[in-house]
Amino acid sequence: MLKHTSARLLAPRAKRRALSALAIGALAAGAALLPGTAQAAGNPIGDDVSSHQGNVNWSATKSAGAQFSYSKATEGTYYTNPYFAQQYNGAYNAGLIRGAYHFATPNTTGGATQADYFVAHGGGWSADGKTLPGALDIEYNPYGAECYGLSQASMRSWIASFLNEYHAKTSRWAVIYTTTDWWTTCTGNYSGFAANDPLWVAKYASSAGTLPAGWSFYTFWQYADSGSMAGDQDTFNGAYSRLQALALG
Repeated sequence: MLKHTSARLLAPRAKRRALSALAIGALAAGAALLPGTAQAAGNPIGDDVSSHQGNVNWSATKSAGAQFSYSKATEGTYYTNPYFAQQYNGAYNAGLIRGAYHFATPNTTGGATQADYFVAHGGGWSADGKTLPGALDIEYNPYGAECYGLSQASMRSWIASFLNEYHAKTSRWAVIYTTTDWWTTCTGNYSGFAANDPLWVAKYASSAGTLPAGWSFYTFWQYADSGSMAGDQDTFNGAYSRLQALALG
């Protein structure tokens, strides 16, 4: 989600080296890999938004083809998106399958603490068939050291703490949004979360490229930072029925 507003500042596009990869893999089993372009084979497209987009015109976004959307809910334990209700509920009311994401700041508080904050401020899940599992946006630090001052082992532990707590609170494993470059640098290209947590990969190119270790396919691919839909442009790796299955758990 390379654009995000915090209570402290408007972050720049976070180190565009590899562009974000929140590759969600697991839970979309049976989905065919997208060949070449992002909108191949009629796979669902959608967007992700934050306070940067403000109030979203959801009817226009749906008319542009969106079938799902993720909205930023929280960052750290100090920020909530002031437009979250309009974005999250607006997508739902427009008929999109919606989800919420949390921007991680591993140098401020623990993973479980941030997962609790996320769930308490819109990041939960309900089995209504229209709500995706929450997503952990873990990527370049827009405020300082790339890996937030954590060692690779400490970063893996922080992420595990967040994911385990989110699962305990919601019964769902969170989607992981990251870039292959950041994941390799800051976790040592750890493969241990791939069995449970779907991957959302962002790479602004004609293909999603090399994925982080452990994931043999992505579930979501963020392929552009602007387009006909509000916010960043995304595609789901499979048929609409598989997107519905992910929402239903």
